[in-house]
Amino acid sequence: MANSGGGAPDSRLERRKARTRAALIRAAQTFIAAGKFNVPILEITQTADVGMGSFYNHFDSKEQLYQAAFDDAIEAHGQLLDALTGGLEDPAETFAQSFRLTCRLFRREPQLGRVLLNNAPSLITAPRGLGPRVLRDIEAATAAGRFTVRDPVLAQVMTAGAFIGLGQLLYDRPDRNDADDIDHVAEDLLRTFGVAEDQAREICSRPLPDLNSLHFPLDKPAA
Repeated sequence: MANSGGGAPDSRLERRKARTRAALIRAAQTFIAAGKFNVPILEITQTADVGMGSFYNHFDSKEQLYQAAFDDAIEAHGQLLDALTGGLEDPAETFAQSFRLTCRLFRREPQLGRVLLNNAPSLITAPRGLGPRVLRDIEAATAAGRFTVRDPVLAQVMTAGAFIGLGQLLYDRPDRNDADDIDHVAEDLLRTFGVAEDQAREICSRPLPDLNSLHFPLDKPAA
């Protein structure tokens, strides 16, 4: 029967579909964060509290769901970084602040941090999320004369390597001061890319947005 209520039932259906998809993605992110990639689809749907049939209304396979879950998490975080750094005038500070904020996820949002580490190889090559934004910021800083790098893509690789290694260190060594370690690595990256030592130190000592006031990608479904 055609809807005669001005589209409200269809709108409710679309909202219900969106909620189901978001629940499946959140469940998948939970398993990815735990390094569990061989979980049966039934267990995923039970965790999401949706019916088994609902899964195939949204995804053709578990691999497709996992990829969507990873893409959703990193893109949401990338959008958050864009919002937080959009008002900065110095591209070197934009790069450093994005690195400092993202690395703080390892302790502030360990679930998302583990999602990133468990999918580390695709951080650089993914068309969305963090990799393209890192390259964009490096290219902007190079064009502005703030960075002196041979190849922005290689600088992107160095940044990704520092991110992955630092994240693993912070998980393996809970006794370390994450804020100090993160800011020191960010400072060293700036110096490696051509920023003067005193400037790099000053940039990486600037205050960050209040992390407690922010909603990170795994705090709630991305809009």
